[in-house]
Amino acid sequence: MNIYKKGLVITATELKKNLGKYLDMTIDKKDVVIKKNGTKIARLTPYVTDIEAYYTVREESHDYVYGGKKISYEEFMIINGKSTKRLEFINGEIVVLASPSSFHQEMLGVLYISFTQYFKKKPCKVFLAPFDVHFNKKDIKEPDVMQPDITIACDWETTINEKGRYMGTPTLVVEILSPSTRSKDMVDKLNTYMLSGLKEYWVIDRKNHQIIIYSFTACEIDKMQSFQMGDEAKSFCFDGLAVQVDEIFE
Repeated sequence: MNIYKKGLVITATELKKNLGKYLDMTIDKKDVVIKKNGTKIARLTPYVTDIEAYYTVREESHDYVYGGKKISYEEFMIINGKSTKRLEFINGEIVVLASPSSFHQEMLGVLYISFTQYFKKKPCKVFLAPFDVHFNKKDIKEPDVMQPDITIACDWETTINEKGRYMGTPTLVVEILSPSTRSKDMVDKLNTYMLSGLKEYWVIDRKNHQIIIYSFTACEIDKMQSFQMGDEAKSFCFDGLAVQVDEIFE
């Protein structure tokens, strides 16, 4: 029997002899890994809900993974509160986020410096992912929960609850595209941001070396502009907020 950080590694014979003991361990929120002929073949894990069990066994190491099962916002909040992974909730489905690449983080760092310098001594705050934002879409009962790469919250003083969760509507968000998140960020997230009352959405497109900025009015796209290498990408709603496209992609 070997002890590891989350529980025990036991043999199949030990499991047969002491099944009740090891079931009690899972009740105490500990994993039990079973080996047969020296090979790990199975694992007993703590049971939480039918929804979490469904989601967990389908998890894979991609940027976006869908369980294919619609769940409620309340169920997602339970799972999200217990999970150690970065999760999003889009159109009733759980989304698992992988760790960002070094390229992603470098671009995020450049953007964060530009945004924090601009918003210094201004009422809006700059938040970096992982940071849950609850987006209430027009005429849709259940919100989406997402983690934009950068969130600009100008209502933070009145919308952070007693648990420290931000429950407001951001003014601006930024997403850095990756090959596997491209369609999701450009379709589903764009739709959520538009319908939730967001004013501006920046898309950082590393593949095409461009920045696309959407401006929303009354939950519809009001303006859209693409900025290429050599351009200065300028905000529609914040006068003077701008970044050099070259600096983002160097």
